[in-house]
Amino acid sequence: MDIAQVGVIGAGQMGNGIAHVMALSGYDVVLNDVNQDAIDQALARISKNMERQVRSEKITEAEKQAALSRIIATTDIAQAGDVDLVIEAATENEPVKHAIFESLAPHIRDTTILTSNTSSISITRLASRTDRPERFLGFHFMNPVPVMQLVELIRGIATDQATYDSCLTVVERLGKTAASAQDFPAFIVNRVLIPMINEAVYTLYEGVGSVQAIDQSMRLGANHPMGPLELADFIGLDTCLAIMNVLHDGLADTKYRPCPLLVKYVEAGWLGRKSKRGFYDYRGETPVPTR
Repeated sequence: MDIAQVGVIGAGQMGNGIAHVMALSGYDVVLNDVNQDAIDQALARISKNMERQVRSEKITEAEKQAALSRIIATTDIAQAGDVDLVIEAATENEPVKHAIFESLAPHIRDTTILTSNTSSISITRLASRTDRPERFLGFHFMNPVPVMQLVELIRGIATDQATYDSCLTVVERLGKTAASAQDFPAFIVNRVLIPMINEAVYTLYEGVGSVQAIDQSMRLGANHPMGPLELADFIGLDTCLAIMNVLHDGLADTKYRPCPLLVKYVEAGWLGRKSKRGFYDYRGETPVPTR
């Protein structure tokens, strides 16, 4: 089917990025969140990020204004359901995602495609609780969405080819590259990335190296653009822990056991950049390692 209207559920870091790239690519976007403050912050963030693109001459001022005019923001989930494609981008919590799709059910068209931006949760399981598992797909963008080129497309066991092809067309229109992943815990990127981060936390936990030494070693020794602990703070330690738990529960292998230190940081509310403290303290002018 031809997709013209896109509903984005969740106005957080991922949701506002998805709305940003969709609107710039010519889609009409309905951005939904239960929290009006989150919507206001998302719209401000989208405008700021587009202005940065104007300054770097990646887009024109006219393109920015046209894209912003395509975004409707609302706390009414009914508006977000009356679209061709829904992308759920709420927190990485399975019961929350099930509740969102249940609340959408009375408002979606017969032809609407449902997708989730989940980074680890079973697409088959999410789809099974809807009335259209054949028109349900994993649509996993990377963070930050306007910058990162990859999108993972994950088929559930019932996803039909037409749904996959429609979403692939969207990815191509966005100027991004699609990777087709099978529906196993954490898919491709996070199946490899998050255990690496977890191992870096174990390296810190066991005293092999300090935060600074570990990150410096991976930046300079493995040519990573960002150290694993710095990256964990960027992703959010709660998100990293949630994905490790999905891997551990889904694959029943002790190599995916979350590091106790990662658990401790999350229990303390030290979630990384978004809470101003994680493996680094961001409350001053420059980040300072916390261990």
